[in-house]
Amino acid sequence: MTDKRLVLWDIDHTLVDFAELGSAWYATAFTAATGAPLRVLPVFGGRTELATTTELLTANGFEPAEETIQTLFKALVAESERAMHRFPAEARALPGAAEALAAFAAHGGVVQTLVTGNLPEISRHKLAAFDLLEHLDLEIGGYGTLSVHRPDLVPHAVALAAAKHGTTFDPGAVVVIGDTPNDVRAAREHGAVSVAVATGRFPAEELQAAGAHTVLPDLADPDALHRAVLG
Repeated sequence: MTDKRLVLWDIDHTLVDFAELGSAWYATAFTAATGAPLRVLPVFGGRTELATTTELLTANGFEPAEETIQTLFKALVAESERAMHRFPAEARALPGAAEALAAFAAHGGVVQTLVTGNLPEISRHKLAAFDLLEHLDLEIGGYGTLSVHRPDLVPHAVALAAAKHGTTFDPGAVVVIGDTPNDVRAAREHGAVSVAVATGRFPAEELQAAGAHTVLPDLADPDALHRAVLG
């Protein structure tokens, strides 16, 4: 048993809101990777980048070969890098995000990282635009390159965190914070605590039905978030 707690944050619609900015990168990245125009648009909703890219290639008539997937990943990172200067004007940090990260960092027993469908590089770009990197250890996160199955990201991050900190994080000491039913299922599949925020496309009722232990309207109430994460 340990008194430490591992908090695994989602990014999009949980900490930041990029609206449809990321979707716009796919047309250019897809053409760069395949030489063809993008006809079928990607589907997100808490899915991993590997799942999105695999299905996107298939839907547009291409074999999701590893080389093509990696080329598309690199093209997406390049699009993100080109757009970074626009992030402060076209995207936003969600209310309470910076304060929540700082509050948990001040609690000596909390380790914070990411479980996100994003690519590692794009995760950094999105968070850096709003000074949200300071309290997150990105080296021990679970990212969208790992698996098409979102729940696989949780044990990966837990294992990395346990190895780095030389401790065991029991399932009940792991908290997944996200805005989609996929985030909720990723937590519940591994016995972790699910804290859902209704700041994305999914209403509180749907997040509750998915099995979230706690559903909050947003991150703006520090006391409610503290109770949900730390008890």
